[in-house]
Amino acid sequence: MAERTRFQGDLEPDEDYEGLRFADAAFDDAAAGGSRFLDCEFAGVSFGGGRLRKARFTDVSLYQVRFVATDLSETGWQGAVLTGCALAGVQAFSATARGVRIRGGKLEAVNFRGGAFTDVTFEDCVLRDVDFGGARLVRVSFAGCTLAGADFTNVSCTDVDLQGASLGIAAGYESLRGVTIDRVQLVTLAPFLARQLGLVVTD
Repeated sequence: MAERTRFQGDLEPDEDYEGLRFADAAFDDAAAGGSRFLDCEFAGVSFGGGRLRKARFTDVSLYQVRFVATDLSETGWQGAVLTGCALAGVQAFSATARGVRIRGGKLEAVNFRGGAFTDVTFEDCVLRDVDFGGARLVRVSFAGCTLAGADFTNVSCTDVDLQGASLGIAAGYESLRGVTIDRVQLVTLAPFLARQLGLVVTD
């Protein structure tokens, strides 16, 4: 594979970025809504604030990239790999992801409401106060992840695998129908599921 050309300058809205390397750069308050990133690499990059709404990321790799208070709503992700990335206070509602792998990431207060995730793998990630409300999850797994305060309200789950994850689900237990869990997780969830069903459990 040919070496990617290193990008220098500012991001612009509705632009096409192909075969570029974004490295060791800070894009604070970037205005790149509607842009398309194809076969690009991001390494050691940070986004502070900024608006990337409706941007498209196809066959991209991101390594130790930080998104803080960034608008990623209605973005599209296809064939992307995110390794060691951090997202905090990010708006990513109505985003779509297909064939995406997120490894060793930290996601805090991320809004995925109304999104669509197909063939997505979260691996060894920490998801704290992440909101999946109303999202559609198809063949999504969370191996080795820690979920703390996750909201699954009105989530549609098809072939979702939570095995091997530490489950701290704040809301949406009724949406877990059909989700795969292990026996240890069942014991952990039992009191919450009983409460959801209105069962009275005595000693």
